[in-house]
Amino acid sequence: MSVKSEFMDIFRENVTREGADRLLEWLEKTDFFIAPASTRYHCAFEGGLALHSMNVYRVLMEKHFDPETDNRESFALCALLHDVCKAQFYKVSCRNVKDPATGRWEPQPYYSIEDEFPYGHGEKSVFLIERFLRLKPSEAMAIRWHMGGFDDAAQGGSRAISQAYERYPLAVKLHLADLEATYLLEKDIQPKGI
Repeated sequence: MSVKSEFMDIFRENVTREGADRLLEWLEKTDFFIAPASTRYHCAFEGGLALHSMNVYRVLMEKHFDPETDNRESFALCALLHDVCKAQFYKVSCRNVKDPATGRWEPQPYYSIEDEFPYGHGEKSVFLIERFLRLKPSEAMAIRWHMGGFDDAAQGGSRAISQAYERYPLAVKLHLADLEATYLLEKDIQPKGI
């Protein structure tokens, strides 16, 4: 089963609130399923964004889901869409690289960032999702703060992240799942050519 098929199945099975179908239709019109997850760090290859989203979902469900207190729909929404801000975000560019064997400069494709809506990372994901369906406060906080200390606002001294983590366990769980997927599961996945 392809990553896209698995993503779609999990989304359709778990996300049932009003607007979910329209959100999924929009997602399919973007480059979400073929975009990289980064320019050079984790899953920096075609389809890397969808793979990363699935990895976050797997970690979140396997390590942090408590059937007594947690909601499957919330976990699916947050994990699968935490990085939806990266749809229509990366562009294939070209640069000249010197071939060590021949000494000639040859064009090589690479991913560059072209953010047409610079709204922030987690904030942008929340904004895009809420164009189609309403998020619960815990979901919005989890997606908004999934970057943890890597978030620009947190690096700038904002204390809101601490308040979000204290009030919303889902925010902490999503951040931990994102870290594990990025730095443990995906660390050995080598970038493929564009």
